[in-house]
Amino acid sequence: MRAAVYYGAHDVRVEEVESPVRRAGEVLLRVLRSGMCGTDATEWRAGPHLFPVGETPHPVTGHHGPMVFGHEFVGEVVEADPAGHLTAGDLVASGAGVSCGHCVRCLEGRTNLCLSYYTLGLNVPGGMAELVSVPESVLVPIPAGLSVDYAGLSQPLAVGLHAARRTGVKDGDTVVLIGAGAIGSFVLTGLKYLADVDVTVVDFPGDRLNRALRLGASRIVPAGDDARASILAAIGSGGADIVVEASGAPGQLNNAVSLARNGGTVLQVGLPARPQEVDIAPLVLREITVQTTLAHVCGQDLAPALEILATTNLGAELLDSVHPLDDIAEQLERLATGKLEGKVLFDPQLRGTAS
Repeated sequence: MRAAVYYGAHDVRVEEVESPVRRAGEVLLRVLRSGMCGTDATEWRAGPHLFPVGETPHPVTGHHGPMVFGHEFVGEVVEADPAGHLTAGDLVASGAGVSCGHCVRCLEGRTNLCLSYYTLGLNVPGGMAELVSVPESVLVPIPAGLSVDYAGLSQPLAVGLHAARRTGVKDGDTVVLIGAGAIGSFVLTGLKYLADVDVTVVDFPGDRLNRALRLGASRIVPAGDDARASILAAIGSGGADIVVEASGAPGQLNNAVSLARNGGTVLQVGLPARPQEVDIAPLVLREITVQTTLAHVCGQDLAPALEILATTNLGAELLDSVHPLDDIAEQLERLATGKLEGKVLFDPQLRGTAS
């Protein structure tokens, strides 16, 4: 089968590899759409960091060597697990992150922190290929009528929904969201799904900031020297109940803290490219709670993400384009250099130019 295989920084090759063999508890999928995210772009630009492509095997999976990309994918069941609930022909979305189900974190419901956690497309071969074998436990049926193009956004939307849950948001809260890119848009959607909230979105002027209004933001504020004053003028000088930092830009965690009310919550979503200095004094003196977020809880977040995509216009707002695997290097470069406003998907069954 054909797959997009990562060998190192700026070295991704579309080549023939052996087709996967389904193991017990797994489902063999024909991949219909596979997406890429900032983690993939970072590995492309300056990796490997997460991909176990060297001689040292991954501590859980044992995999090492070239890595098939792809942890955001949907597909059609080709071969089902006889002991499972899916059948050939079913269309499903993958959560990609695999947990053991019995460690202390899993028993708490925090499967994303499983002591044996691994992710298809990051730690073992993933879905940027014609076929992939996936544990049935991370697969959710795609609702009838939802296109595979839009369903292909369900995994990153589940990540945004989990992030929104981590804030503890409730009806009536005032929220500031820093960053209106893809992940910021998914977090915004999650916040609006969970509660009736006032959300101010901050980013540089442009299409993605305007998109935030269409996705339910109460107001948008252009980033710049006057942004903080404009935000506080709109929401009140006391600050926001919740501030979500989804840009990963230098200095933005300190900025987020300055926008939170006394006793408020800051959620750090974005990952800065280099270590950042954080002023601890305001956190202590104003009793600010700082939360972080990682991936998603498949059993809690993936099905609602598909429901949101089936009942809103989010897919049309966020989907940039669909490409054959042969375009992956070009599209990774677009993502790594900030030239993408939305999400790019790949159809491994396509050949030739983008659709």
